[in-house]
Amino acid sequence: MAAVPQQPAPGTRDTDRVLTIPNMISFARLLGVPVFLYLYLVAHQKGIAVAVLAVGGTSDWIDGYLARRLHQVSRLGELMDPLADRLYILATVVALTVGGVLPWQFTVVLLARDVVMAACLLVLRRHGFAPPPVHYIGKTATFILLFAFPTLLLAHVLEGNTFWYACGWGLAWWGIVLYWLAAGFYLVQAAGAIRTDRAAGTATT
Repeated sequence: MAAVPQQPAPGTRDTDRVLTIPNMISFARLLGVPVFLYLYLVAHQKGIAVAVLAVGGTSDWIDGYLARRLHQVSRLGELMDPLADRLYILATVVALTVGGVLPWQFTVVLLARDVVMAACLLVLRRHGFAPPPVHYIGKTATFILLFAFPTLLLAHVLEGNTFWYACGWGLAWWGIVLYWLAAGFYLVQAAGAIRTDRAAGTATT
């Protein structure tokens, strides 16, 4: 999938409305981030924090599904959905690392991917391209990670439950491999778009 110009093709969105059902779900997911952080780090209500994290993570697909189903795809929704994903992942990995659930090595590997992608997006914008469409592998990786984190937190709360511990880490490593694989696709895609842009610029000079 090639990177697209800043101006989207006409007809790719169903509405410009802000108050749609998918957008409200995405907004609720964003509000869940500070709620989770407060419950886990301040109130030390780990059981409720697990529930909030699980609801926020497993509802990741609902807003996109409803947007397509109800014909309510919007620019705001396209921005809020990945923003909610990134914030959930960032807040969760930092909180779980501070709480001793995740080792710092895992956190560094995961966050390094987002640093690489941020640099990639800056280069794309410099060449006049908008962020590329979300790849299904990246979406799958995000969903798996958002499911893995509450599972690992649950294992930590239950203390010594090897079943949930194994399930959580199986999902976490599966998710992080797909997360980096998706980044590789984005980098190849961006490099191709930049080469095409430079070739077109050379041809017109």
